[in-house]
Amino acid sequence: MSSQGHTWARQVKKEGEEEDPLDLLISRSGCAASHYAVQECMAQHQDWRQCQPQVQAFKDCMSEQQARRREELQRRKEQDSTHS
Repeated sequence: MSSQGHTWARQVKKEGEEEDPLDLLISRSGCAASHYAVQECMAQHQDWRQCQPQVQAFKDCMSEQQARRREELQRRKEQDSTHS
């Protein structure tokens, strides 16, 4: 049995094309390098199981970013409640 695997490749933005919202989110998170490492590994190996270190690094980066975002939102909420 032959498996085709994934055909993951990094997309190149064309002239006049809008930026993908997911790409914007990842870029703003500070985790773009980890994300691209996962994509490159997937393109090379065509098997997510061989890319677990890259997947874990991306997951860790996004988790840290989400924790920072939660802390920032909590601080803003506390500041807003003290100024009301």
